[in-house]
Amino acid sequence: MSKNEPGFATLAIHAGAQPDPTTGARATPIYQTTSFVFNDADHAASLFGLQAFGNIYTRIMNPTQAVLEERIAALEGGTAALATASGHGAQLLVFHNIMRPGDNFLAARRLYGGSINQFGHAFKNFDWQVRWADPADLSSFESQIDERTKAIFIESLANPGGTFTDIQAIADLAHRHGLPLIVDNTMASPYLIRPLEHGADIVVHSLTKFIGGHGNSMGGIIVDGGTFDWSASGKYPMLSEPRPEYNGIVLHETFGNFAFAIAARVLGLRDFGPAISPMNAFLLLMGVETLPLRMQRHCDNALEVARWLKAHDKVSWVNYAGLPDDPNNALQKKYAPKGAGAVFTFGLKDGYEAGIRFVEALEMFSHLANIGDTRSLVIHPASTTHRQLTEEQQIAAGAGPDVVRLSIGIEDVADIIGDLSQALDKA
Repeated sequence: MSKNEPGFATLAIHAGAQPDPTTGARATPIYQTTSFVFNDADHAASLFGLQAFGNIYTRIMNPTQAVLEERIAALEGGTAALATASGHGAQLLVFHNIMRPGDNFLAARRLYGGSINQFGHAFKNFDWQVRWADPADLSSFESQIDERTKAIFIESLANPGGTFTDIQAIADLAHRHGLPLIVDNTMASPYLIRPLEHGADIVVHSLTKFIGGHGNSMGGIIVDGGTFDWSASGKYPMLSEPRPEYNGIVLHETFGNFAFAIAARVLGLRDFGPAISPMNAFLLLMGVETLPLRMQRHCDNALEVARWLKAHDKVSWVNYAGLPDDPNNALQKKYAPKGAGAVFTFGLKDGYEAGIRFVEALEMFSHLANIGDTRSLVIHPASTTHRQLTEEQQIAAGAGPDVVRLSIGIEDVADIIGDLSQALDKA
């Protein structure tokens, strides 16, 4: 391999992986084991004391998981990563690193419905408070920052609407106030956007979606950008103060630009336990290898479908940033010039009931609560993923009563449009 920095497609196949040293296996093996034998008592002590890196127990680390972590860190341009059982598990560990009871964080209103639930309800049990802001209005973030604010959270490409967020502008605001910016990059994947290059400090993914790509494995990941100074303000004691669990080690002082990933592993994953299984890590690695090929096909198909829907007489609007007249088109060109993603929403003129009839009439599309599959997927958010929200909250989240969300797959685009056409006729 050349001494130049490998390209994205090369990293997607090779980063983090070597032939198995024992068998010579070229594909990363599934290390289906709970635990690992120590060389001797000193080796065990050094592992438990964070004085050496190595495998102890699969809940904390496993060689199959380690390849997945190194590969996604390379694709995102981060210093280290930690794989988890789900995207929700990743978000829990991120906020555990930085929050204390009574603290708050700011989050963009346009988020995946599950994140809205997690932040607005489950996190209250820890006395972590979310404050909602409009990603198109920076003042709505700045006006809510106080001495107990610990972070800002956004999605690079918002679910369900497929709207782009001005990452750099929000990163600049966060850093002026000494706060880290956390970006959920699930919808875009690092093929379209690398948030760390635009000022983000931490990136999270649901690997279940585009990175895995085949709808067969659950997983999440945290990518440490290595850019934030966790010791400067004294607001992040998990990283900046001695840890009694590890004989007084100060994680940021000891591990530097990958301290956040280490803290998430040894203080969060170790005790909360949302560990990804070796089998799922293996399947996700297989998905990563074709990410650039799949993602480009997703984007190309989605643009054609969006153009077709926009011209249909039963469709009142289409929200897809790849369309030249879309309000998000300029941000799409700035942050994701290779494409606007595979997920977008549109509105049916006859509203809520028409949305339900349309979804039920589709034949090739799968009606389910997922995105990022090779298959084309559909959901009516107001009656499913966002059903627990009020109509006002649904509209604010881009999931109003008339909204249908599509995740465009990699089938022949003529077949995708054909299925949509017959369903619209019936709806």
